[in-house]
Amino acid sequence: MPSHELRQVIMKVGDLVMIKVHPRGGLERTGVVIDILQKKCWRTSERGVGVDWNKVEPEPHGRVLFGQKVVTIPVVDMVVVND
Repeated sequence: MPSHELRQVIMKVGDLVMIKVHPRGGLERTGVVIDILQKKCWRTSERGVGVDWNKVEPEPHGRVLFGQKVVTIPVVDMVVVND
């Protein structure tokens, strides 16, 4: 079972979050969760490059405001920093 299916959603709207692994390296950027929604996510590292949306279930994603840009990111790829 993929690790993203084992976690419980504890993130909520208004939380300050960071991307676990930012493309530029490390936990550099913070943003604010503005919405939580369910979306499908195809992880090529786990399932390969042949996408088949019938093989994956929706999982929680956060819509996150970074400055003036909104990005949708799987919840398991973020960490809450305002405990």
